[in-house]
Amino acid sequence: MCCIPLWAVHSARTPAKEIFQLRQTIIIGSGPAGYTAAIYAARAKLEPLLIASSVEAGGELMKTTEVENYPGFPEGIQGPDLMMAFQAQAERFGTTVVLDDVTALDLTGEVKRVTLGNGDVHEALSVIFATGSAYRKLGLEEEERLSGHGVSWCATCDGFFFRKKTIAVVGGGDSAMEEATFLTKFADKVYVIHRNENLRASKTMQDRAFENPKIEFLFNQTVERIYGDETVTGLGLRNTVDGTERTLDVSGLFVAIGADPRTHLVHGVLDINPDGTIAVEGRSSRTNRPGVFAAGDVLDPTYRQAVTAAASGTVAALDAEHYLASLPKDLLATAIGEATPDAVPA
Repeated sequence: MCCIPLWAVHSARTPAKEIFQLRQTIIIGSGPAGYTAAIYAARAKLEPLLIASSVEAGGELMKTTEVENYPGFPEGIQGPDLMMAFQAQAERFGTTVVLDDVTALDLTGEVKRVTLGNGDVHEALSVIFATGSAYRKLGLEEEERLSGHGVSWCATCDGFFFRKKTIAVVGGGDSAMEEATFLTKFADKVYVIHRNENLRASKTMQDRAFENPKIEFLFNQTVERIYGDETVTGLGLRNTVDGTERTLDVSGLFVAIGADPRTHLVHGVLDINPDGTIAVEGRSSRTNRPGVFAAGDVLDPTYRQAVTAAASGTVAALDAEHYLASLPKDLLATAIGEATPDAVPA
């Protein structure tokens, strides 16, 4: 993972004020969704405050090496470099970025309250919730060390780097079958490793994977070790039936055991879908709480791409503008930033 730039660390250490003026909007989350929302909100002169996290600023792309599928970069770009560019663009237009963690939220009233780990409480008339999702992990030490160096959680993002290689996918659900099938476009061989004999995937997805000559299933196996110094060179497997162990030579490991939206702060406050994502109205970002909007992976159980998250951040910022424009002018006048109802797109 790339380090947070020194100038950002310095700004995070600046002594916090005890009293903060009411803001037009606060954005929680610093991935593509959060920063894109900040760019749009800042250009609308809302002077947003973005809470970027103290340890995971920049989101999952900070753990990615080469990003080749984000539009505008024909030669590709490093994930941390892309997110630093997002941040710089948001700050250029007037976004204030704070490197701290949200510990509590009060979204019930007209004025929303956001409490940070250092004890600061910020208030705003609107909140954009863009905390992303976290891929489930195997819990192996080598998994973290080799992340971006052969270990991946996104076939769409990284499959291209495994052309003519032998790789493995861990998982038994639809996402694992999709990942394995997609990866056969690049790899010569794809092993699917599952801890028992019963896949959770739909029959259609199973049949598609079983019929693919490049895919081989290894049932009743768990990954106990990931081998490799600088890149993945193999896996240590254990048979869940008889306990025997074996080594599997692969150049990459894709972990496809699911992802969890980071919604713990809003449980019991915002409506949550059965899949764990935040419920919104139609194709909008509007939640069940007036003035509260969601963007990115917290409302997307399917695509989870940087470009779709960025687009979702745009929607949230525009929805927040519309909402702010509907508030009484005397209330808007008490908050940092300018409400520009005439400039809000219809």
